Amino acid sequence: MKSFTKELWFNTKKPREFINITGEVEAILREQIFYGEFDGQRRKRVLVKIIGE
Repeated sequence: MKSFTKELWFNTKKPREFINITGEVEAILREQIFYGEFDGQRRKRVLVKIIGE
């Protein structure tokens, strides 16, 4: 069985920011497999909103 991994890394200055969806990000989002790793022990929340054309 082959495995395939792509990672997204966003360096944001605030806890809540807008991320520009570039061609590279769009290609990864089409894979529909998401994995998030966050530092620290506190609870985290991620909201992903994708707006199509």
